[in-house]
Amino acid sequence: QVQLVESGGGLVQPGGSLRLSCVASGNIFNIKTMGWYRQAPGKERELVAASARSGAENYADSVKGRFTISRDNAKDTVYLQMRSLEPEDTAVYYCCADTWYGSTCRSQSYWGQGTQVTVSS
Repeated sequence: QVQLVESGGGLVQPGGSLRLSCVASGNIFNIKTMGWYRQAPGKERELVAASARSGAENYADSVKGRFTISRDNAKDTVYLQMRSLEPEDTAVYYCCADTWYGSTCRSQSYWGQGTQVTVSS
């Protein structure tokens, strides 16, 4: 089993920045891909960004140029730096980790409990 714990969510004004962190623990030696998804009220969960072990990165079009995913493999941690936040970015953000080589997470991936990000003035 793999446990994922997110932190860093909160309330921020439009145009502001936040950095989310996700620490992985447990049986992590098979983890290849890590990423972030989000789910807004009444909407399906969607990919925000993912990072494959190869270094390949995958971003949703809506966040390209504003969000940056990074990994610190020595700390088993993945980050999501979010800039120029918009009210439309308001959602629960979930960290994921997967054992495959793809650039997304799958339904059978490991998932964190989620952290709320609210962008509002």
